[in-house]
Amino acid sequence: MKKRIGVILSGCGVKDGSEIHEAVLTLLAIDQQDAEAVCLAPDMDLNEINHLTGAETGAKRNVLVESARIARGKIRNIREVKAADLDAIIFPGGFGAAKNLCNFAAKGAAATVQPEVARLLREMAAARKPICAICIAPALVAATLGKEYGPKLTIGSEPGTAQAINATGSKHLDCPVTEIVVDKEHKIVTTPAYMLAERISETAAGIDKAVRATIGLI
Repeated sequence: MKKRIGVILSGCGVKDGSEIHEAVLTLLAIDQQDAEAVCLAPDMDLNEINHLTGAETGAKRNVLVESARIARGKIRNIREVKAADLDAIIFPGGFGAAKNLCNFAAKGAAATVQPEVARLLREMAAARKPICAICIAPALVAATLGKEYGPKLTIGSEPGTAQAINATGSKHLDCPVTEIVVDKEHKIVTTPAYMLAERISETAAGIDKAVRATIGLI
């Protein structure tokens, strides 16, 4: 039976949702490992950003509906999924991870996490099932699990973000763009991706290693 890897999306587009390159590269890497990607997203509103200008449009969109664009319509409401349904979970990056799945972008170390995202993360950690986070997404893992588990994580090397992650009780480790940090004790894998990447090939290299390492921990 194929391993079932939950991919938690936060919308569609780097400025207000999931970073599309990171999401697609994650799905590709999962398939190349002959595992099954199970796309998930919360049913909630997001504040739309014009990706050409970077300005807020004032419009609201739905995270689950927008994420369905990346998942080609095959996506589940995260509320309906439990840790028992999955073998591992992966969070692609994009500002949606720090704005929609949690409010780290605004609150830093004091961030709160979307309730269903936090619930699934805690269930996975308690069940000792692997968790992977890409780009800025390790911040939401830190906000959820930092105080209880103190996991080792990376977002690359940005000092301010690293300091905020450390303030959650987690431990940030600097990491090159094409490499990964593996916390074997807590089965958590992280990689910088577009926190550092200047080319899509750099992002692909780190994500491929992260997905392989995550599935290897199952």
